Amino acid sequence: MYASSRRTEALLDANIIDIRHYWNVLMHNKWWIVALALVMASLAGLIASRIEPVYRATTTVLIENSETKVTSIDDLYGLNTRAKEYYLTQFEILKSRELAEQLVDRMQLTSHPEFDPRQNAGFDWHDYIPAWADGLNQWFPRDTAPLTDEQVRAQVMNQFTKSLEVEPVNNTQLVHINFDSHDPALAARVADEMADVYIESNLEARLQMTQKAAGWLRGRLEALSTRLKESEARLQEYREQETLVDVAGVNSINARELDELTTRYVAASNVRSQAQNMLEQVRAAGPSPSAEQLMALPVILRHDLVKSLKNAQVKADGKVAELSKRYGQRHPAMAAARAEAEQARAELLQQVQRVAQGIESDYQAARESERAIEIQLKKAKQDAQSVNRKEFKLNELQREVETNRQLYDMFLTRAKETGEAGGLQMAHARVVDPAQVPRVPVAPKTSLIVALALLAGLGVGVLLAFVRDALDNTVKTPEDIEEKLNTRMLGFLPRTKAHSRNLPVEGFLSANFSRFAEAVRSLRTDIMLSSIDQPHKIVVVTSTLPGEGKSTVSLNLAEALGQMEKVLLIEADLRKPVLARALKIPLDTPGLSALVSGQAELKACITSLPERGFDVIVAGALPGNPQELLSSKRLNIMLQALKRHYDRIVIDTPPTQPVSDTLVLSKFADAVIYVVKAGDTPLRLVDKGIRRLVDARAPVLGVVLNQVDLRRKNHYGDYYADEYSHYDTKMAILPPQQRRKSPTSLAVS
Repeated sequence: MYASSRRTEALLDANIIDIRHYWNVLMHNKWWIVALALVMASLAGLIASRIEPVYRATTTVLIENSETKVTSIDDLYGLNTRAKEYYLTQFEILKSRELAEQLVDRMQLTSHPEFDPRQNAGFDWHDYIPAWADGLNQWFPRDTAPLTDEQVRAQVMNQFTKSLEVEPVNNTQLVHINFDSHDPALAARVADEMADVYIESNLEARLQMTQKAAGWLRGRLEALSTRLKESEARLQEYREQETLVDVAGVNSINARELDELTTRYVAASNVRSQAQNMLEQVRAAGPSPSAEQLMALPVILRHDLVKSLKNAQVKADGKVAELSKRYGQRHPAMAAARAEAEQARAELLQQVQRVAQGIESDYQAARESERAIEIQLKKAKQDAQSVNRKEFKLNELQREVETNRQLYDMFLTRAKETGEAGGLQMAHARVVDPAQVPRVPVAPKTSLIVALALLAGLGVGVLLAFVRDALDNTVKTPEDIEEKLNTRMLGFLPRTKAHSRNLPVEGFLSANFSRFAEAVRSLRTDIMLSSIDQPHKIVVVTSTLPGEGKSTVSLNLAEALGQMEKVLLIEADLRKPVLARALKIPLDTPGLSALVSGQAELKACITSLPERGFDVIVAGALPGNPQELLSSKRLNIMLQALKRHYDRIVIDTPPTQPVSDTLVLSKFADAVIYVVKAGDTPLRLVDKGIRRLVDARAPVLGVVLNQVDLRRKNHYGDYYADEYSHYDTKMAILPPQQRRKSPTSLAVS
């Protein structure tokens, strides 16, 4: 249950950055980091002191943002000095290879000792080959081929461009020309000469541009003059060909004629449309309609003459009706009235027929009139279009003449301006501050180099410390035991002075090792409190590999328990025993091997050490079969007998990795203490050893971290303080029966 909870906590903390851990790593390796940084800084300072100093001279040049314009020739050049791009272009021109080559040739730098590679050979690793390794020259011969002029010039140009720097001053028209050299006077001369070359180069380029522009303008003028004459001739020829005098007047006459014809055509169309409507009404009455049928048509009735005859008929009919009331049918007046009515009706019918025939005649006449006017209108439009085409052609020729005349006048003006401006060129830049011979070198910056080397050394040291910590797969801290091994941490024993050879005996009892003794007491308390109700009678102490201090832990734990209980220490490491020599017991004293094999009695094998407070059974003579001896029933019987006479039995066993003796002895143990050497034993082997014991059902009580370097207090200080406060509390609640041997020893503890 405990291991499971620890494993869960480890998984939860896996993604949490432990800043305190990284800080502890830095504190543990701080002197190595500082030493590395100091070494790198010292080397950097030594190297910087041997570097030849470099001096920098600066010439300040003002690039004008506008020029004194004698003419508008600037438009021809295409320069816009107000534009930001103009200044950027000038900066790039200052850094151009062409200007650099001009200056190199003017100052003959190809023969200067600082630039000429034939006079300054530089570094050659062949010169540093010792005499005994001179044979390397046969495999890697020195390049003795002379440099050609092209190669020399290329190297000089490369070194020159590296030494030259153009630095614009922000928000101004100033630019600094910096040049670095080992010779301060040369640096000043080169900076000033570079400014002069730049100004002269610009004047020369502009003069060449002016001359080239003037020549080009003269050629263009000749072509434009010829083109103008040709266009004027074509215009005059067209006018004569088309007999054009006043196109505008002709256009006005055509326009008025078109308006009148259009009006007449519209009126004729309306007349024809009305006649057509009337004719369609008459034709709707049938192919040969009678006068009575025609009388029913509105178009006939609306005719003026028909209306008049209709009224006359009505009057005649009215007269007949009136006279019929007075006279009889044969009365002469009556006969005359009827005759008059008949005549009126006959005239009406006859007139209706005439009107119908007249409608068709009117339609034909209206149609012919419309067609005649339409023909006239079309002819007038064609005439107008012809005049427009002539006008368009005339305008085109006139525009061509006008354009050619404008171009000719413009180029003639520019040619005169260019000719006048060719003899006057103003410098676009001037030197504001000539270079001064520098007195203080700009490189190497020894303090900066040393500071950077110091920082680099600190960085490399920190990196190496983290790499070393990452590659260190050993058990170093209590957290490693609890989180990585999922095992309880019983305590730890601090590392003491290396020259103390009597540590196994004097560690707990000597006043020279008070911190060590306190750690042993804390371990004793943890063991006693872990089994108050059923004390662990047999405690087995083991480790993973030899040299981890399991015998030291066994011996000092026996001394600590011996102050409170009756304790027996058994050395069960029958392969490499150390206790007899450490406790100064005669080597011929019978020990565990003789006891288990039946060669000696128990009483003879037990050595009492009253000054140490415990009894001990050493290993004795080394047997040929240690594992078989430890697996015998006699050992089990012996341990059961010893348990009745001793309160606690501590057994020092062999390491788990080389042999399996501990697995055999763990069957008799009530608790197994696993000793791990801090910062030495690989975590993988420790985990493997503990798992072997767990698989063998051994009662593993916990791990003791041995030989802990308390100088790494950042790793262990907090845990150490917690252990001792915990120790005091535990000792205060010890039952009286566990203090029966020496009440004063509890106070000491």
